Amino acid sequence: MPFEVGFTHYDDPPPDQIEDLAELQAADRFRFANVLRGWIDVDSAGRITGHGCGGGGLMGSTSVRVGGLSRTFQAVGLPDLRPKAEVGDSWVRFTQTAGGRTGLPAPRRVRRRPFIQWQAPLVWTTLSLTIHADGRAEGSLIGASRFPRHWVYDHDGRLFQKSGLTEFRDWWRRSFGLHSPWGDEDSEALVTAVETALERVLAGQLMHRSGKPRIHRHKPGAVLVRQGDPGNEVFLVLDGIVRVEHDGERLAEYGPGALLGERAFLETGSRTSTLVAVTACRVAAVNAGTLDHSSLAELSGGHRLEGQVGP
Repeated sequence: MPFEVGFTHYDDPPPDQIEDLAELQAADRFRFANVLRGWIDVDSAGRITGHGCGGGGLMGSTSVRVGGLSRTFQAVGLPDLRPKAEVGDSWVRFTQTAGGRTGLPAPRRVRRRPFIQWQAPLVWTTLSLTIHADGRAEGSLIGASRFPRHWVYDHDGRLFQKSGLTEFRDWWRRSFGLHSPWGDEDSEALVTAVETALERVLAGQLMHRSGKPRIHRHKPGAVLVRQGDPGNEVFLVLDGIVRVEHDGERLAEYGPGALLGERAFLETGSRTSTLVAVTACRVAAVNAGTLDHSSLAELSGGHRLEGQVGP
């Protein structure tokens, strides 16, 4: 409801590559950031002789409209959680949780008087960074609040992962106190590969230039389309994970930003695969004929290269 009535807003997507994080923060382009940096010393025999890490959390702000005027609430960071690094024979793994209280206070029910409490819910991510003696580095999002969408960037500032599922209502009601890494629990992060640049272009067409798309919500296990059925719609995954199956074989899973369903329009007019909701999903659907035909053909070719029989 706060989004639908215009009280607050969804953020524009962050860039594919971050050049200046401080500039993005000053422009109110993100709610919070978790920056994890690490290093190791290695001797001539390949043994790790030292290590350390740095970085930390950066909090943004939340802008809302009140009585026709815009107001900005500054978020409040909580202490970074950085357990002792794990050290193996040829690697070191650093872990860091960062986040805090969002800028906008929110009402929530409590069991004691006055039964309503005004408090901003918490946001966070837990990152893991493993550095090997041979110079390889592996980063991952291993825990996160259920809202907002979390974007993960590599050492060069390039986007390489996103959280695959957001659950606003659960986050709004539960992300306080003990229900956080600063209490007694974290939330495992469901991450997905990043969509291609072509999918991003087509998604823009679908959502903004092709008429109003139909938004569907699906429960886990629901079948979006079934192999052999007629169809000319393409689907943009807005939230959640969707699995592609062909003749009962599981071929691939896709998360937010993925565009699926183009082959029925380009080829026989019948679905060549089945799409199944792995998690709760929101999916936008539009007639494929409203999108650029050559771009859809290119997208279909990429799906073939991935070993997928696109639906």
